[in-house]
Amino acid sequence: MGSKWRKAKLALGLNLCLYVPKTLEDSSSPSRRSDDTVSLSPVMARRPTTPVPSSSGLRLPRSISKSSSKKTCAICLTAMKPGQGHAIFTAECSHAFHFHCITTNVKHGNQVCPVCRAKWNEVPLQSLSAKSKPIGRPRDDAWMTIPPRRSSQLQASPRPASLRPVSSIFHNEPAVFNDDEALEQQHQERPAESKPGVTGRLEVKTYAEVSEVVRSVSFKDFAVLINLKAPAASKSSSRAPIDLITVLDVSGSMAGSKLALLKRAMGFVIQNLGPFDRLSVISFSSTSRRNFPLRLMNETGKQEALQAVNSLVANGGTNIAEGLKKGARVLIDRRFKNPVSSIVLLSDGQDTYTMTSPNGTRGKDYKSLLPKEINGNKIPVHAFGFGSDHDASLMHFIAESSGGTFSFIESETVIQDAFAQCIGGLLSVVVQELCVKIECVHEMLRIGSVKAGSYRFNSGTDSRTGSIGVGDLYAEEERNFLVNLDIPVVDGVSDPMSLLKVRCVYRDPVTKEDVDLSSAGEVKILRPVVMAEGSRAVVSIEVDRQIIRLRAAEAISEARVLAERGDLTEAVSVLETCRVVLNESVSGRAGDPLCASLYAELKETQERMASRQVYEASGRAYVLAGLSSHSWQRATARGDMSDTTTSSYQTQTMVDMVNLSQTMTFGIPIASSNSNTNSTSSSPSAQRKLRQALSFPARPRPR
Repeated sequence: MGSKWRKAKLALGLNLCLYVPKTLEDSSSPSRRSDDTVSLSPVMARRPTTPVPSSSGLRLPRSISKSSSKKTCAICLTAMKPGQGHAIFTAECSHAFHFHCITTNVKHGNQVCPVCRAKWNEVPLQSLSAKSKPIGRPRDDAWMTIPPRRSSQLQASPRPASLRPVSSIFHNEPAVFNDDEALEQQHQERPAESKPGVTGRLEVKTYAEVSEVVRSVSFKDFAVLINLKAPAASKSSSRAPIDLITVLDVSGSMAGSKLALLKRAMGFVIQNLGPFDRLSVISFSSTSRRNFPLRLMNETGKQEALQAVNSLVANGGTNIAEGLKKGARVLIDRRFKNPVSSIVLLSDGQDTYTMTSPNGTRGKDYKSLLPKEINGNKIPVHAFGFGSDHDASLMHFIAESSGGTFSFIESETVIQDAFAQCIGGLLSVVVQELCVKIECVHEMLRIGSVKAGSYRFNSGTDSRTGSIGVGDLYAEEERNFLVNLDIPVVDGVSDPMSLLKVRCVYRDPVTKEDVDLSSAGEVKILRPVVMAEGSRAVVSIEVDRQIIRLRAAEAISEARVLAERGDLTEAVSVLETCRVVLNESVSGRAGDPLCASLYAELKETQERMASRQVYEASGRAYVLAGLSSHSWQRATARGDMSDTTTSSYQTQTMVDMVNLSQTMTFGIPIASSNSNTNSTSSSPSAQRKLRQALSFPARPRPR
């Protein structure tokens, strides 16, 4: 009987709310049940699940009884108790919600039940006043204007005291986004024994390529390594709070399981933000809208943010430029500023507005898509390309131009892990506005070149001084820069020879005080008249490791250029040659872990350049995510995040957050949620299996 009801429901296009009688088959087959609820409350989650493709909203678990669901609002997930003055809306399909919660959905253009997806003939209005106006939508947006209708059955129910009126935050968008919530003083809740500021200072080390050079010999492009390591995060001290703007693609191609998984990932982000962090949610399809203003993530803010995420509906085209512009405006117009600010952009498709000409052809002028507000205000955008149909070149350009990173999410189930890695870093900023200043000590020395990746090096007029603008560092994050010098022939007794002085200046993000490490490091080498008998110059493995890293990144970049030209055979050959060089290097022979990781990355890149079809589907995005990681020396998500290349630049806070994402389902450890199952299910392998799913199809989906 149950299967017949399901067939009837599918035949009707899931537009009706049909009651499926419970049968013995239902009760004995847990595989038929699914749950895509996002909840910040532990009592609402009992086991990890995977959303079904038809789910585009956050729903109550089906394991909860029908009577139980009538007592709990499926949107805010709080209790509904009649008789205490709070209105309840009961829809035609018999599902009930808080009136203020369902009007939020209606305001965002939804006319279907969040639980069963039944289309409503009568929808609730935000106000019963005759002055209520229908919500206008842009002409090219698929969301329709909602006509005024008579309200359905209302009941009285108490309003949760912790929640402010939703109508006060989901109002029509203002002309200027200066309605951000005021910041609270963090020291008011900090324990008296806790000291403000970041624990520890930036660690600076310098290494010369070799320790000695004979006086009568010159050495061209002598490499000096500057190694920087940020202090570790401390749980006992404060951290810098963040203003996070999420710009999310809700175009038609995001419908189904992709949107459901995105909502779950956002639920994880919301859960792990602190009470001093602030979040704003921007969505874009044919146009963009601010779904949630910049609000503190205290308990009230988290519940309201969850409601905003729940209201997202997939429809329309892909207008990335409008989404970015609105996200940048939220940061620019805000009255108050947290020490750390960032934009997280996610899209699964190609821009169908800014990048498309009237005749339907797509251009490559990516500069026209990046809003001037982002470039002019140095707002980093961490871009996430979702699936096989996104424009990886565009997303990489946005990230690279703004100072952010580009990540490639190939498997749809790892979107939460990818977000977790990014958030793990952003929530651990311990160094800001870092500037590394270098100066030649010996009068005959000049700076030849500096290998700094995407970080800008400003050289002095006489080539004896220069500076590298590094910016922010996450806890325990490292940066390595190679400075090339020409070592001259010297006379006299200048032993040892001083090469460089290094000075670092940065700001403590918690105390906002400047830190000046004037004597951060000085590099010296020996200049003997002759080499001692039997001795030879020993190459520093620290320097060799970074030379090999840069060599691998250059090979990948060169292979990408060849692949874009269509010469995949030559591209694979370049990568193979680099693998041989890695094996023969000092680091390779010593079994250095970084060298092994680079070797694996080169091999994976070769495989993704096996054919034009493979390269177009995933190779380009994989390569660009890797280049973004190497150029900024910062971890990015690549593929399904299962290979060793993803962990090249991971910090401990990133690892901890990813582990939390993999082992917890919205606050519930997998071990506890499966307490009634076999104990082996809590093993790491079992936890990872729960997150597995098929990758996106290689063929683009119709829009």
